[in-house]
Amino acid sequence: MEHYYYCCSSTGRMMQQGGRITTVAARLSAASAASSPRFFCKLAAGVATSSKSLHNLSSSSISSSSSSSSVRCSAASSSAVTEQEVPAASVRPVIRRVGRGSKLVGCGSAVPTNIISNDDLSKVVDTSDEWIAVRTGIRNRHVLAEGETVTSLSVEASKKALEMANVNPEDIDLLLLCTSTPDDLFGSAPQVQKELGCCNALAFDLTAACSGFVLGLITASRFIKGGGYENVLVIGADALSRYVDWMDRGTCILFGDAAGALVLQAVGDDQDSLLGFNLRSDGGGQKHLHVRVDNVPDTSHNGAATNGTKTNGTVIKLPARASYDCLQMNGKEVFRFAVRAVPQVIEAALQEAGLTGANLDWLLLHQANQRILDSVSQRLEIPTDKVISNLCNYGNTSAASIPLALDEAVRSGLVQPGHIVATAGFGAGLTWGSAIVRWS
Repeated sequence: MEHYYYCCSSTGRMMQQGGRITTVAARLSAASAASSPRFFCKLAAGVATSSKSLHNLSSSSISSSSSSSSVRCSAASSSAVTEQEVPAASVRPVIRRVGRGSKLVGCGSAVPTNIISNDDLSKVVDTSDEWIAVRTGIRNRHVLAEGETVTSLSVEASKKALEMANVNPEDIDLLLLCTSTPDDLFGSAPQVQKELGCCNALAFDLTAACSGFVLGLITASRFIKGGGYENVLVIGADALSRYVDWMDRGTCILFGDAAGALVLQAVGDDQDSLLGFNLRSDGGGQKHLHVRVDNVPDTSHNGAATNGTKTNGTVIKLPARASYDCLQMNGKEVFRFAVRAVPQVIEAALQEAGLTGANLDWLLLHQANQRILDSVSQRLEIPTDKVISNLCNYGNTSAASIPLALDEAVRSGLVQPGHIVATAGFGAGLTWGSAIVRWS
């Protein structure tokens, strides 16, 4: 059931919102707001609270824009109602409708221009094309070239997704950047938002490594269903090449850089593309896959470590300067975890959707290792010709792997409207999860 939330002043005019801060659209003095806070909320389900009857809410007060972002019902206060609080460029009429489904309406992807082949790696470490391909299924990987960043790849992938979805950047309400390797430690989503021109969107990063995109997909659907958002852009992007020890053949052969994006749009519950999901995490497995902060003494003060610098006879103990160690992975343990845990969450998600493996058109796993893809599909009794894999050309691109593979499959005609796809991500944390989706 859909619910509608309308926030109105005593004059019956719609409230507006910029950057999720609500204010009255019409000029309303602080004094009148404080003395007459006659705001009310109407739910389509029939629940209503108001100091005035609901006939004050006229149809002319509601914007015809179906892609507007939303506000929560609130009462006016003398300190909250000013025109200066909200930038004019981001003020929009708003209606919040909750309880709706999420439709997948557009996808896009981007990869760096620089390609490193197995033969290239054999010149750096003791390996060969055959050795890597047999054990992983990988033959090439794309890594960041000069001038390329996680942000630039995210922007490129997002533009393609928005174009396919026929959605304007200013109509995006929420932008989720699923990444563990942002260009800025404080997050890169706002920079992607700025470059795209998504001036009305909330933007933030979500960190869950190789499971990131699946978690982002579920998070986006919850913002639509419970928060009344209309259009959400979910991006999976990573550049693990910046954290790999290129002298360690156990890890450097695996990873590449990329970005993939997906646009979700609010629809009626009967058109929901998300059929079922199951998400898990276990911090006990962190020892098997991690990139830890490596605290290094700061020697910038006269060449001496500041941790023990003496000032007027007092030892000042300052925090060490943080840097990141290279990616560390116990490949055997991660393999065992994946082939055991991933089928379980897929089966749980299928059960929630009321489906079985026989109902699936495609299995789309995080592209970590071809052996993992083969083992999981065998346990689920899904034929290999229903398993989507582009691992050979890109390697493990972390949060980007699922949207990258989906975009290629959609644009090549492999995935058709109405097809049911079981997705599953797994990786650092440890985190893992599955989402059963119908491509629109």
